[in-house]
Amino acid sequence: MDPQPTRPVLYTYFRSSCSARVRIALNLKGIDYEPRAVNLLRDEHRDDAYTSLNPNGLLPLLLIDGLALTQSVAIIEYLDERFPQCPLLPRDPALRASVRAIVGVLCCDIQPLQNMRVLRALPEPQRTEHARSVIAAGLAVVETMLEATAGRFCVGDDVTMADCCLAPQLVNARRFSVDLTAMPRIRAVDDAAASLDAFRRAHWSRQPDCPPELRASDF
Repeated sequence: MDPQPTRPVLYTYFRSSCSARVRIALNLKGIDYEPRAVNLLRDEHRDDAYTSLNPNGLLPLLLIDGLALTQSVAIIEYLDERFPQCPLLPRDPALRASVRAIVGVLCCDIQPLQNMRVLRALPEPQRTEHARSVIAAGLAVVETMLEATAGRFCVGDDVTMADCCLAPQLVNARRFSVDLTAMPRIRAVDDAAASLDAFRRAHWSRQPDCPPELRASDF
């Protein structure tokens, strides 16, 4: 570990939705960072070299300000407090609570139940349907929540942490062929986010560790 990196270092994997949340936040804040790939399919997150930095062996890990920060939501909240430009949490307490509630559904009720560790523990024939069912049920909840909170984005007309977490989850939704037809608010927010450069650059297909055959044509 470089104790004093010259710029923030993000340990990431191109398909990791948790890492994508932080990539989006860093981009929105205009923070230049160095990505370091950790290949989950090769179990590189279990290597001593990585677990010595992050004992739980999960992604992402952000080295910044002499700190080793883990857990994507905690990292985003640190970035928001440390770098005030493009705030990702509203000043109004009620709106902040709305953002955190949506984040909780996405990051606690959906993603952990369909991540690679869980799917690997299931018989192969059950994996896709399990992931599809979990994601569909959770996004249906988010769609209902957005009825009360959404403007252009999840909570009002400004990007928040909720949008940083929704966009990567929708990548997983499409990967597992979740039907989003009955979720117009989610689709509208996703379209708005996709129009922003910060979200485009954070997409898995535009990451240095993405295999060449899967990369976006404009990367």
